Amino acid sequence: MRPIPTLKISISGVRGVIGESLTPTLLTRFAQAFGTYIGARTIVIGRDPRTSGEMVKQAVIAGLLSSGCRILDIGMCPVPTIQLLVRHHRAHGGIAITASHNPAEWNALKFIGQGGFFLNTGQARELLDIYHQGEYTRVGGAEMREVGEVSGATDLHVQKIIEVLGPLPTRKKKLRVVLDACNGAGSLVGPKLLASLVAEVFTINATPDGSFPREAEPLPENLGDLCDAVKAHRADLGFAQDMDADRLAIVSEGGVAIGEEYTLLLATLNVLSKNPGPVVANLSTTSALQKVVSQFGCSLFLSKIGEVNVTEEMQKQSAVIGGEGNGGVIYPRLNFARDSLVGMALILHLLAETGKTITELVNSLPRFAMIKEKLACPSDKISVVLRKLRHEYGSFPMDLRDGVKVSLPNGWFLVRGSNTEPIIRVIAEAESEADARTIIDRVYSQVQECIAQPVSTRSAVI
Repeated sequence: MRPIPTLKISISGVRGVIGESLTPTLLTRFAQAFGTYIGARTIVIGRDPRTSGEMVKQAVIAGLLSSGCRILDIGMCPVPTIQLLVRHHRAHGGIAITASHNPAEWNALKFIGQGGFFLNTGQARELLDIYHQGEYTRVGGAEMREVGEVSGATDLHVQKIIEVLGPLPTRKKKLRVVLDACNGAGSLVGPKLLASLVAEVFTINATPDGSFPREAEPLPENLGDLCDAVKAHRADLGFAQDMDADRLAIVSEGGVAIGEEYTLLLATLNVLSKNPGPVVANLSTTSALQKVVSQFGCSLFLSKIGEVNVTEEMQKQSAVIGGEGNGGVIYPRLNFARDSLVGMALILHLLAETGKTITELVNSLPRFAMIKEKLACPSDKISVVLRKLRHEYGSFPMDLRDGVKVSLPNGWFLVRGSNTEPIIRVIAEAESEADARTIIDRVYSQVQECIAQPVSTRSAVI
């Protein structure tokens, strides 16, 4: 079997393994391409705490300066902070240096356009065209600008959240919160936000040194230490972030990881109870969200997967809240971005205002069983897999906007190629865990079998 590539160039940016595929030369060229795309204007840059972050940043600075850009370096901070600062400084774009949930040896560049939104498909393809053509804007030394170092980015982020939502309502006892920031960018701002909300804060994995104390994705199987810490501190709940702090998962007061799907449900419950309106989520989000939205007489709109697709649909529908079922909460009043900090504030306010526990709130929500799997998959096999599934399930209702999503009598499944990793994702949901397991086992086997087959010399067209 051919080795899985360690470089991923897609509409989501460029990701790779430092020391193998993601080289200083490649990074500088991508920064030159972005500088050429934006023009000689202002770019905000920031990074997560990965040990390769400083090297990557210097390569990016070299590329942007050579293209005549003015750089505002806001230092180590979450990706949603970078997006917020692009808007705050009325910059023309931004680059977030982070590989998000990828392992420690990876790093990446995420490209942000004017307004703090990630580049959409058309914009990203234009950037990739510039990169591949290699025709970059180049300025002389006299035209190069100094790098502006901007402090206080995370303080501004906290300030904006408190201005909009305020501190928590007065209680006899402060809410007790344990934060697991995965030694990532959330370490720098999460404790400050929780203290500003007037909660009692305990932290684990909150040293932003680039080490990975657990796998970065805030999935239940990775949160054992947080579950133990919640019980040890008799906390009201625990929060878990990924390395770039755009995703949020929750642990209940009983030390049980409730699943990242419920982050968006709880935040939506808070927002719609005060301000009913349209909601947007992606195609892989739990069906429970539809039931929550319907309780308030509101409409749910589904988009393709990816933050930029959700935010574009939110703007189109004038949504009051949106997000993704992987723990991404987008609250446009505060930050038009997946923002774990905003998610924490909304959920703590829900707890404080209702007086209920996380367990009571979760038990009041519709229950579905969702199972997520992934397989290593060369990019040339993805279209073959999707074509086979279209054929196998052609008699069922199907959504082909992002991979293949099939509605079955007892649930649904979605199969799609990842934009950020050389993998294919398989997700299934049903009302019972047994039904969800039956669906995913069958589909997983079909995908696995298809990947193992030799690629036909004829092109697979979807």
